[in-house]
Amino acid sequence: MSQIDPDYEVIIQPNRSWFYVDWKGLLHYSDLLFLLVRRDFVARYKQTILGPLWFIIQPIFTTVVFTIVFAKVAKISTDELPPMLFYLCALVPWGYFSGSLEATSKSLLANAGLFNKVYFPRLIIPLSIVVSNLIALAIQLATFLGFYFYYKFLTPAGSTINPNLLIFVLPLFLLQTAAVALGFGLWVSALTVKYRDFQNLMAFIIPLWMYATPIIYPTSTVPEKWRVFLALNPMAGIVDSFRYAFFGSGYINVSHILISVAGTVLVLVSGMLIFNKVERTFVDWI
Repeated sequence: MSQIDPDYEVIIQPNRSWFYVDWKGLLHYSDLLFLLVRRDFVARYKQTILGPLWFIIQPIFTTVVFTIVFAKVAKISTDELPPMLFYLCALVPWGYFSGSLEATSKSLLANAGLFNKVYFPRLIIPLSIVVSNLIALAIQLATFLGFYFYYKFLTPAGSTINPNLLIFVLPLFLLQTAAVALGFGLWVSALTVKYRDFQNLMAFIIPLWMYATPIIYPTSTVPEKWRVFLALNPMAGIVDSFRYAFFGSGYINVSHILISVAGTVLVLVSGMLIFNKVERTFVDWI
């Protein structure tokens, strides 16, 4: 066994500032972060028959239902794009956002036993959820690309599909998606510690948020005077950007994207602030 430096010591002291984030501690506990990422991914589908195949089945099944109900029955426009691609493209970022938000909002309560036993930067728990969901995102993105190349090269609809250079900026929009999910998740997880009603409220908020995002309808069908309010929803700009990058058609507005980014920064910073405040005493409430 290696000798322990007698002068080595770690001082753990309470965080008394809302604005303090232990970046050094997050880096020091990076091994714990990746251990939690592995735990989240393995535990989610350990006792299922299909395992990670659910990452593929769920968006495809949802897309088929949307195609039948909204495209065939309700006759909602898809901007002349194949409904399968129109919905599946939007569900890629939305699935990552909704899954991360739902799990992050429950992260403090779900890991209460761990907090009582050992010290580590508490922000690692919600961060690990956002990172672990990237695996599901990668699988679902690969599924979408399979359908995308099929429609592009093997069907007459390929002439309406024109990708552009914005596709190289999509990693930044995915980063924004993670920031939105983390920011709102930190808000809800902090409030849920004291008010458990928020746990039940999330079951209503996420579906309503989906309908407030242009997933089942294109932004072009929204009246011009209401589009500025749609821009206040950070996920609206992300979904529109995904569609525009892959299809070369749809609604894109630089000023609305800037509003979306500004809202994301505000949500993330305020979420971290409220999380820092609750972090100091939340063990007393759990």
